[in-house]
Amino acid sequence: MQTKLTLRLEDSLIEQAKLYAKEHGLSLSQMVADYFSLLKPNTEKIALPPITRSLTGLLESSTLDENSFRDHLEERHS
Repeated sequence: MQTKLTLRLEDSLIEQAKLYAKEHGLSLSQMVADYFSLLKPNTEKIALPPITRSLTGLLESSTLDENSFRDHLEERHS
């Protein structure tokens, strides 16, 4: 079922959106629908504890890998 939605926006923004839609072969309604579909909450994500969430991404730029970890363990336990 589709329902009508009224939006109040600045004239210049509407014109910019219409131009973009035309250039990409879309209607404004389709553009808004596509955007809204991106806002759906991801139910697959598991809520992480705050401490874990704060550590997420810390090692992304690190050069550590599985071999480095194994080397560390060998040194530690030899």
